[in-house]
Amino acid sequence: MAGLELLSDQGYRLDGRKASELRKVQARMSVFAQADGSAYLEQGNTKELAVVYGPHEYSMATFSTAERKRRPHGDRKSSEMSLHLKQTFEAAVLTELYPRSQIDIYVKILQEDGGNYSACVNAATLALVDAGIPMRDYVCACTAAFVEDTPLADLCHVEESGGGTSLSLALLPRSGNIALLQMDAHLHQDHLDTLMEAAMTACKGLSKVLDSVVSQHLKEFSVLTRD
Repeated sequence: MAGLELLSDQGYRLDGRKASELRKVQARMSVFAQADGSAYLEQGNTKELAVVYGPHEYSMATFSTAERKRRPHGDRKSSEMSLHLKQTFEAAVLTELYPRSQIDIYVKILQEDGGNYSACVNAATLALVDAGIPMRDYVCACTAAFVEDTPLADLCHVEESGGGTSLSLALLPRSGNIALLQMDAHLHQDHLDTLMEAAMTACKGLSKVLDSVVSQHLKEFSVLTRD
C-alpha cells in the first residue's frame, strides 16, 4: 500500500468518509423461510447472510466425532472466525434459558470488503432477534485502526491492508461489556484507549442502526398479520 494516501489533508478517507464515520449499513430480516431466524446485511461493500436454527435438543456436533471429515487446506481462517463468533454470542445469548439445547448460527460471506467478522456479528445479531432468541443486548461489532495519529472506524479492505494495527471489537452497547476484542498486531498501550474509544463509539452507532432495522421489521410484520 506504499504511496496510497488513506487520509487526505482535509481529513477524508478514500471513500469520502470522515475518520469516525460508519460505512452505509443496509439490512433485512426474515430472508430465509426455512430457518428459525435469518438476516441479510450489507456493511459498505461487505455482504453477509446469517441464518439461525434452534433452540433445539442438543446433539453431538459432527466435528467432534471420530469420523471427522478432513478440513481443506487453508481453512484455519474460517475456523478462527467460527470460534470467535461462538465466544461472542456465548457472552450475549441467555443460554441458561435453554439447558441441554443448542442454537446453530451459520454465516455466509457473500462479498468481502473489510470488516468481515464485524459484519458477521451484526448480521447474526439480527438473525437471532428474528428467531426470538433472548439476548442480554444487541451484539454490535466494528473495526478501528490508526492512520498516522488518526483513529479510523469501520475499515474497508484497503484500509485493513494499509499495514497498521487494526482492532476488532464486539460490544454489548447498553452495559458497555465487551464480548470479544481482537488485535492483529502489537500496539503501544498509550494508544489503546484512543483506538478502543473509536471502536466503542462506532459499535454504539451500529446499535442504533440495528435497532432501526428491527423496528422497521416489526412494523412490516404487524401490517402483514393485520391484513
